[in-house]
Amino acid sequence: MAVREILLLGNPGLYEACAPVEQSELQSLHAVVNDLHDTLMDFRRRHGAGRAIAAPQIGFKKRLVYMHILAPVVYINPVLDLFSDQTFELWDDCMSFPDLVVRVRRHRHCRITYRDLDWNEQVIKLEDDLSELLQHECDHLDGILAVAHAVDEKSFALRSEQQFLAGNRESSLSAG
Repeated sequence: MAVREILLLGNPGLYEACAPVEQSELQSLHAVVNDLHDTLMDFRRRHGAGRAIAAPQIGFKKRLVYMHILAPVVYINPVLDLFSDQTFELWDDCMSFPDLVVRVRRHRHCRITYRDLDWNEQVIKLEDDLSELLQHECDHLDGILAVAHAVDEKSFALRSEQQFLAGNRESSLSAG
């Protein structure tokens, strides 16, 4: 439908927790899902990255995540649980701070329970890349940004300085 403006780091709207989607709102979500798709694809075209976007990043304060890797997936009211004790560190990026990467620690495995666009409950075990990506996106729904998960005070870098990150622990970018 439309490419929406992505709220950027510092915008107070990014730090607010989102309300759950009610089943009665399902029909009205289709326009928002289309906007999330268009916004994600536009960001991907311009920046060469982007796998998912949370609704609050475009100012829609509902618990909704749109992911498009091989195919589109919509997560309504996602809940993460069963976090593994095993974690890993990565350089995380975000559409809300496209020039910054931050070193974070994420759980290697977790489970997500959510509603799909037909309001059916879905449960999926997540591992590695999908686990960290959906932890990142679900944090957005709670008003938490990746910068809040920085491993330490040296865990921030500009994208333009990525060449210096290769020797600094495991160098992987999430493109979330």
